[in-house]
Amino acid sequence: MRFIFVALIAALLNMAGLAATKAAAVGADSLETFTVQKTLSEEPAGGVRSPLCAVDLDRGESQVVEMHDGSKARVKLMEGQEPFAARTRVSLREGQWLINDEVTCRGARAEGLLMNVRMVNSVFEDRRKPDFDPEANTDRFLARVPDYASHGVRAFTLCLQGGMPGYEGALNSAFAPDGSLREPYLARVRRVIEACDRQGLVVILGCFYQRQDQVLADEAAVRAGVVNVANWIRRCGFGNVVLEIANEFDHGGFDHRLLRTVDGEIELIHLAKETAPGLLVSASGLGHGRYPDKLAEAADFLLIHFNGTQLDDIPVRIAALKKFGKPIVCNEDDKEGKAAARAAELCVANGASWGLMLKAINQYFPLEFHGAADDPVVYAKLKELTSPRPRAGFRPGTTSR
Repeated sequence: MRFIFVALIAALLNMAGLAATKAAAVGADSLETFTVQKTLSEEPAGGVRSPLCAVDLDRGESQVVEMHDGSKARVKLMEGQEPFAARTRVSLREGQWLINDEVTCRGARAEGLLMNVRMVNSVFEDRRKPDFDPEANTDRFLARVPDYASHGVRAFTLCLQGGMPGYEGALNSAFAPDGSLREPYLARVRRVIEACDRQGLVVILGCFYQRQDQVLADEAAVRAGVVNVANWIRRCGFGNVVLEIANEFDHGGFDHRLLRTVDGEIELIHLAKETAPGLLVSASGLGHGRYPDKLAEAADFLLIHFNGTQLDDIPVRIAALKKFGKPIVCNEDDKEGKAAARAAELCVANGASWGLMLKAINQYFPLEFHGAADDPVVYAKLKELTSPRPRAGFRPGTTSR
């Protein structure tokens, strides 16, 4: 048996482009049978949203599942579709990051760290911008994932509400007003997570962004959103995902109290962990690089941003967080070129992971992804920091005996 997670829609059988298609009734129970792909390609009409149902299938077999309206149906895997089988699992041990039980970057200066790049708008959409093709945008990013990985990137930050695209007014959210999840957005996120899984990479998956939390109707919807995301990660079997509740929770652009206060973030971290035991969960703060004590105690790892932090202050910020004994991960620093390379060096030298944000290229329109060519200086430094150091006495071009 292999584990597959499929999106099911009971009420919409004939809509063009949907991945669920009606077949003949099967068996004495006369249940409808659906052949299914792993994801849907379009949003259901009329605001209908489908949950993701966990199904164990062998090819050619079918199984009865519960649909979104409580009814029963039978499903089978569409011909030619392969179930997703996770290959990559992220974990923590004694303050170090492990991938498939192996410490990251073994033998390198960045051993045990999670060097990362912010690519939140690789899954971007703007429902007010019909001329933008979100699928093609994700395709362009996915084509460059191997190149990023080959230059030392061990994780990407995504977000279910994206990031600032360089203009105001975008409608970019995987959440509906009630906190349910929109399948077209999830489909793109799933594509990236699965591609990262194949490359042995981690995804830091953010839930909420300060320019988009207004999409959610109230705090009940925020809580529902966290539960839905945690359940989605669990049901999909993703082992390479860690969760970031809010991007820069202390930013003034958040409307909901739960998202802009320490106590609210702690509540949501606990909620996510209760929903998906074993999921590593945190939240990030503003670019000053500081982190509240109470939040640090609740989080599994400490997510900090260094956008507004001077190079000389980076070691000080990291030292102040060492008392918690938890991994420290910068997953946003908008420095470029030599300054960014130096920031990466300082973080590694002080035992913290570092993350690049090239906002002018990867986050602001027109959204470009060129692999290491995005910033050759930075990516050369990332490769250096994540590559094993030569053995003592070894000289390049010689053969050890």
